[in-house]
Amino acid sequence: MSTIGYDFFVVAAHPDDAEVQMGGTIAKLTRAGQHALIIDLCDGEPADYAPAGVRRQQAMRVAQILGADRLLLDQQDRFITDNIPTRLTVARLIRLHRPRMIFATTEACIHPDHAAVKSLIASAAFYARLKNWDRVPGGESLADTEPWEIQRLFYPHCKMEPAWGDFAFAVDVSKTYSLKKQALAEYKSLFQVDEGDQLLELYEAEDAHMGRLFGRAYAEVFKSYSPLLVSDPTVFLPALHG
Repeated sequence: MSTIGYDFFVVAAHPDDAEVQMGGTIAKLTRAGQHALIIDLCDGEPADYAPAGVRRQQAMRVAQILGADRLLLDQQDRFITDNIPTRLTVARLIRLHRPRMIFATTEACIHPDHAAVKSLIASAAFYARLKNWDRVPGGESLADTEPWEIQRLFYPHCKMEPAWGDFAFAVDVSKTYSLKKQALAEYKSLFQVDEGDQLLELYEAEDAHMGRLFGRAYAEVFKSYSPLLVSDPTVFLPALHG
């Protein structure tokens, strides 16, 4: 992989997680000129409805639809953990590509793979800002890179979990939602797209519900690792009830 800069990373357990959680936001940002890298911690095998390798191919096509680059790491689906080697791998990617923002899964308790992501990425972001890795046994993979501190760590809602009643902010994705639907429809290894998949219908229903809170067709909601700060209150869009 080249060492081009990325404006943001989206780190998820499996291919399809990033798209389900925030596909509309990814498309919105890339179409505004932002450079994105989706990092999947595994290749998602075995897939439900396809032989080995198909889900990876679908994931790469989906990234193109959303305007992002994609990298699949080598953990095993169902056995993903927060471990030191993967922390170092992600920290190295952060130091090489210097994203301003990272989006990662949080508050996941149903799927153990999802549950590992929050602590893994928070730790990797912390490692990425530290100096003197040449003096740390086992830290050699970071020794030839410069420290980098991200500006923001955000968390999209994991659709396997109950809908959030409280969140930090929402993104209006009404104009890019068709791209999200197109992207998810590529995953015929996971969803019964042609028959009408119930999960896809539920995902869309949640995004429509969140949009309705703001008088929009669709919205994706996020929490923040740190409190939010704005230059002034005029950055906020109008709300239905003030």
